[in-house]
Amino acid sequence: MEQRINRIKVVLAEKQRTNKWLAEKLGKEYSTVSKWCTNTNQPDLITLSKIAHLLDVDIRELLVSGKPIIKEFDYTSDSK
Repeated sequence: MEQRINRIKVVLAEKQRTNKWLAEKLGKEYSTVSKWCTNTNQPDLITLSKIAHLLDVDIRELLVSGKPIIKEFDYTSDSK
């Protein structure tokens, strides 16, 4: 089963940009960006931040959300 970690491909499509455009802007090989878009490899955090800036999105929009780490807590109930 394919594990998706980033949403770079989705956000590029939403912004009507291509892998080639992103590769040129970052000074990276097309094959590198292609691997990020297929989740074969992942960019480091600095590069991910640059991608977010270039695409004018919050860096969190480039990540696939998982289960919440902290669940909501009901402070109104009296649990003992």
